[in-house]
Amino acid sequence: MNEVRIIEVKQSVFAANEHRADELRNELRKEKTFLLNVMSSPGSGKTTTLTGVINRLKEEYRIGVMEADIDSDVDARTVSSLTGVDAIQLHTGGMCHLDADMTRQGIEALGEKHYDLIILENVGNLVCPAEFDTGSAANMCILSVPEGDDKPLKYPLMFQVAHFVAINKTDVLPYFDFDMKRCKENIRFRNPKADVFEICAKDGTGIDKLADHIRKLMKEWNEQEVE
Repeated sequence: MNEVRIIEVKQSVFAANEHRADELRNELRKEKTFLLNVMSSPGSGKTTTLTGVINRLKEEYRIGVMEADIDSDVDARTVSSLTGVDAIQLHTGGMCHLDADMTRQGIEALGEKHYDLIILENVGNLVCPAEFDTGSAANMCILSVPEGDDKPLKYPLMFQVAHFVAINKTDVLPYFDFDMKRCKENIRFRNPKADVFEICAKDGTGIDKLADHIRKLMKEWNEQEVE
């Protein structure tokens, strides 16, 4: 019987991507461009949340947006029409995530204009996007109340890689079996360093604090010494 060879392809793919992600991150740091990677499941309110945040920041910063989806340009058109900032749609060709090379292609497609803040709205998925480093300065995860307070336990990596988490759709808390305290405990069980914000993107509750946090992260990013 011939010997069976086992090749760890997945590990090598991740390692190569991490190297390219570090290269992109260093380039963006030198350019003082803050790349924010936003991840969540479909329907959690990513686009509505980002629209509210962008409208609070666009007078201070030059902002570009990359909307990733398997198909359609709905989100890019929505963000562009409601905020007036530059937005492009990235079609992933059926893939459920973006990696560093795809992110670089998107940034190049935005053009030669300098942006202080580039927001990447990743593909709606609580699994695959968390596995691939995009080269971002920070990862934001959005969890909506209807999804349940147990999601940090069921999808650990997403919350482990998130630098901060926004719990959205707080306006429907009375109608769902969702324990806010327990949810925060679950998030901090996975990631004690993650900042957590309660928001309602629909009526704007908590969006000011979320925008302030992004300002703070951008300031810290720009004050880092470039090697």
